[in-house]
Amino acid sequence: MKYLVSHFTIQCADGEFMQPAREITAAIAGECGYETFLDTDNGVDGYVQVDFYDKAMVEDSLADFPMEGVSVTFTTDEVEDQDWNETWEQEEGFAPINIDNRLVIYDVLHPELGDGCLVLGDSGLTDSNTPTPNTQHPSPITIGIHARNAFGTGTHETTQMIVGTLLDMDLKDKRVLDCGCGTGILAITALKCGAVDAVAYDIDEWSADNTRHNAEINGVADKIEVFEGNANVLSHISGVFDVVLANINRNILIADMPAFKEVMAHGGTLILSGFYEDDVPLLVEEAENLGLKLEEKRENGEWRMLVFR
Repeated sequence: MKYLVSHFTIQCADGEFMQPAREITAAIAGECGYETFLDTDNGVDGYVQVDFYDKAMVEDSLADFPMEGVSVTFTTDEVEDQDWNETWEQEEGFAPINIDNRLVIYDVLHPELGDGCLVLGDSGLTDSNTPTPNTQHPSPITIGIHARNAFGTGTHETTQMIVGTLLDMDLKDKRVLDCGCGTGILAITALKCGAVDAVAYDIDEWSADNTRHNAEINGVADKIEVFEGNANVLSHISGVFDVVLANINRNILIADMPAFKEVMAHGGTLILSGFYEDDVPLLVEEAENLGLKLEEKRENGEWRMLVFR
């Protein structure tokens, strides 16, 4: 799947308002289908799939920016494979991420970054000394990621919240579905925590291949099946799932939630993230219409996560 990057330039009289303006810009762009955002010196870059890009919609949405004295303009470019893939692998990488001393995610291509280990203790976990229930591995669990792009490494708040939730769950003998799998970090975490098998899919060919590769690195390739495509692939998958994970933008979550519900086992759990506070009521309404009950809400920065059963 091809992506575009929009370079949003923010002009504001007071520099103290730049970060709030970035967050609002990202929220507005998220409503228009953008998936991921990176701060820049003069604004924010937003990434959107080519099929979801609507220039006129973005322009209209930004026209009445809800901050006095702030204006936002943007230009949009194609994201080349070289920029999205090899540049990140060879030059960037990420420091190991330690989530409450129960799970460490590390970059298999950049072990030299180990001295900069990022320790996270605010991911909503219960107790940093509480062992992960029914894990197949000693604590802390270690997961090596060969990242084919900068997203899905565990550095993002949404990933941290879902990983934290999985660490708190009893996943022994559970079957897991990872929707929009990216690097496969969520499915791999679930398998390391005792899940019996997993199915993952992503509309992006690179991500599907990367998930298979990372599953091999972590010794769980025999327990995961990976598909390229959108939620339509679920019609070709047999059986139901005890846990369904989806870390995607709000619009796709709402559109695909009926498909998620169809493949959930009785008493199954649906974990959603990738959205903001303003999106929560819409997602809860759609879930309740499908007969799902909200059990938990977590937040990390501006991002939110919801758990339904």
